[in-house]
Amino acid sequence: MVLALLWTLGLVAAPAAISSSHPGVARAGLLVYMAGGVVCHQRPERSFVIFGHTLPVCARCTGLYISALIGGLLALVLAPRRIDRYEARWLLAIAALPTAVTWLAEAAGLAHPSNVVRAVAAVSLGAVAAWLVVGTMANDGV
Repeated sequence: MVLALLWTLGLVAAPAAISSSHPGVARAGLLVYMAGGVVCHQRPERSFVIFGHTLPVCARCTGLYISALIGGLLALVLAPRRIDRYEARWLLAIAALPTAVTWLAEAAGLAHPSNVVRAVAAVSLGAVAAWLVVGTMANDGV
């Protein structure tokens, strides 16, 4: 969860960091953008803009990461019951539906959702995935 928190903070801080006059801070911001490029397409038109720069990941990824942080923290605080694999798969499938629907609608050219819609559609998937991972680790004593 510490790494998830640092990554999420880094995503939000990176746009300001790359504009810093301090070389070390600017380099740290660039590293976040490079890491974001490994996991995301980083298309500017599909990314939120803060501090005059796009975030290091697209809106959909932003929604995933922020909601994963929240879902993981809630799992730590609320200590969820053990969930079997079958139930976990169904929960993930249901949570992925909003993301899948928006992605398929875009791919088929039927819709062009806003960045806010992309991010919000990803919230359930990020939160449920983190809830399951952190809850499983907590239940297994990891």
